[in-house]
Amino acid sequence: MGVRQDDRKWTHIDWELENVTAKMISWFWCNMEKGFALWHPNEHMDFYWAIKPKNNNPIGSIHVAPQRWSDGTLTKPHIRMEDVATLPEDIADIIIYDHAVVVAGISLTEEDYKPDNPPLAYRIHQWEKTDFGVKGMSSAIPLAPEPLEVERGLVWAKHAAEEVRYWQDFLPELYKLWSVVKNPELNPYFSFKIKREGKTLRYATD
Repeated sequence: MGVRQDDRKWTHIDWELENVTAKMISWFWCNMEKGFALWHPNEHMDFYWAIKPKNNNPIGSIHVAPQRWSDGTLTKPHIRMEDVATLPEDIADIIIYDHAVVVAGISLTEEDYKPDNPPLAYRIHQWEKTDFGVKGMSSAIPLAPEPLEVERGLVWAKHAAEEVRYWQDFLPELYKLWSVVKNPELNPYFSFKIKREGKTLRYATD
C-alpha cells in the first residue's frame, strides 16, 4: 500500500486487497452502519445517517462519523455522497478505475451543518476487480489548500489506509451474513460502476 502527494497537495493511497470483491465494496458504501466500527475499531467512535440512502440509491445521503485520528484530532464530520457526474473536470480526471464513490465533507460540527452545504473537501475511493480480489486508490482532495493540508493529508492517509486493510478482515464475512436479507430497505445495493463518455463520467445505473 503506497501513499503519495501530488503537486496540488492532494493525497493518494494505492491499495490491493485479496478475497474482497468489487461488489462487496459497493455494498459497504450503502450499508456503512452495519460495519462502521469494524472498519476502524481503534479510531471510529460512532455512526448514524442524517439522510439515509433511498430506493437503493445512496447519492445525496449524508452520514455522520465521529472519529479520533492518530494525532489526537477529534472530528464529527458530516459527509454527503456526491454524484460523480457533478465533479469538476480536474477532480474527475483522477478516476481511472471502473467503480468510484465520491464523498464530500460538508461540516465538521452540528452547528455548521446544513444538508445543502457546499463541499469543504472531497474523498474519492475507486476500485476494480483483479485476479486475486480488488485494487484501488483513495484520495483526499482539499478545496482550499494551505500549508497544513500536507500534514493533514498524511494523517488522513494513515487512517484511511488502515480502514482499507480492515476491509480484508471483516467485509467478506459481513457481506455473506447480510446476503440473506433481500429487503432493499434493510439491505440496499448500488453498484457505483462508472460509465465514461469522453471526459464525462456518470454512474452506469443512471
